[in-house]
Amino acid sequence: MASLASRALPLVRTQPSRISTRLLSTTRVARQEATPNLGTVPPAKKPVGAFRGGIVGFLFGFSLASSLAAYHLLEEYKLASAALQASVEELQTSTQKVSAHVRRIEAVEKDLKALSESSATKEDISRVRAEMKKLYDGLHVEFLDLRAHVWGIQEDVHALSKKNSTTVRLV
Repeated sequence: MASLASRALPLVRTQPSRISTRLLSTTRVARQEATPNLGTVPPAKKPVGAFRGGIVGFLFGFSLASSLAAYHLLEEYKLASAALQASVEELQTSTQKVSAHVRRIEAVEKDLKALSESSATKEDISRVRAEMKKLYDGLHVEFLDLRAHVWGIQEDVHALSKKNSTTVRLV
């Protein structure tokens, strides 16, 4: 407390002497002193009417709801656009796979056509088979003829050998 009083004393001494003698009185001299300008007094606000406040509130609410709806619509558009982009990319990869399969199928068909042109048909095979049967039959007949001929030669040799074996010649 003492320090508070000691601080207040120098303040009191710096003020003019006539104020220090008359602190509690309001005389003509104190009233005539210049008062500092504190600014102008603001005019009294008009109360906002219920109708005008309702319209302002409605417009504020409508603009807030519209902005939220636009934000959500934009988010939905972004999601739909991303899904569509992913779908397009997936379609592109599947199209490339199908194109690769088609190219492979075309190459196989080309090879198959080349093989079918160079291979024999059923008619060719049956014709070659008939020719082979004829050749086999001909060879079989020739074999039998040759066998009969060899058998005849054997008979002749056997007959001669018996004839020569019964007579003995001495030279």
